[in-house]
Amino acid sequence: MQFFLEVLIGGLLSGVMYSFVALGFVLIYKASGVFNFAQGAMVFFAALTFVGILELGVPFWIALVLAFGAMVLLGIGTERIVLRPMVNQPPIALFMATIGLTFFVEGLAQAMWGASVRGLDLGIQDEPIEWMMEATGIGVSKFDLFAAGVAAVLVTALALFFQYTRVGRALRAVADDHQAALSIGIPLQTIWRIVWAVAGFVALVAGLIWGARNGVQFALTFTALKALPVLILGGFTSVPGAIVGGLIIGSSEKLAEVYLGAYVGGGIDSWFPYVMALAFLLIRPEGLFGEKHIDRV
Repeated sequence: MQFFLEVLIGGLLSGVMYSFVALGFVLIYKASGVFNFAQGAMVFFAALTFVGILELGVPFWIALVLAFGAMVLLGIGTERIVLRPMVNQPPIALFMATIGLTFFVEGLAQAMWGASVRGLDLGIQDEPIEWMMEATGIGVSKFDLFAAGVAAVLVTALALFFQYTRVGRALRAVADDHQAALSIGIPLQTIWRIVWAVAGFVALVAGLIWGARNGVQFALTFTALKALPVLILGGFTSVPGAIVGGLIIGSSEKLAEVYLGAYVGGGIDSWFPYVMALAFLLIRPEGLFGEKHIDRV
């Protein structure tokens, strides 16, 4: 039982890492209906920019502010140059535009800061918490617990932002109906700039967490693929759903790796989440927290 709990807790905390990337997808899709395939590239750009600024001798907190500013500029530039000219275009056209944006952002990041792998130290050691290990015998990583705490704060802040602020209510109105929002005076372009800037901040947080765990490298762009099953389970429009979906995917992935890996061969953790997502699509396509879409004909 102790081993099961250790695997389960490790999986839950790993799932939080996936949720960071999924949050960026949710924010942009919720406000504009665009599936931003470039979110993984934004995570890579954010982490590489932060590390590149640090290497110039800039103090940590100033580098963090400058990296955030770079992500805000990237988000606003994306809205102005890519999204705005394609208003009212078919969803597939917008999706293809974000694929092109992916390659541009990846190339821009490496052109600015180079392509070599960098380490990133946030001052949080990836080692078991001693007092918890002594009391329960269960090893919980300090870094994973730190990531879970950051995720909790981030989700709470975003949920309060969407629910209780004037801008948050405008964002929800734009998400429900662009034309109706415009008709009551909500500035669509301003709202999109804000949401892309917030998504850039989320990408920065995700980049720092993933970069500290796996190193700042081109492979960070593939974290977007890990977020897809999370989005399918949690729902493309739900901020809490991104966290719940991440917890489900992370825990099931670890449990499958430990208990089923011996029977089906290695590498189960790389495909099991997608099998779960496929099965879930057959049962509840809108996700656990997604809104049901009904077309009346």
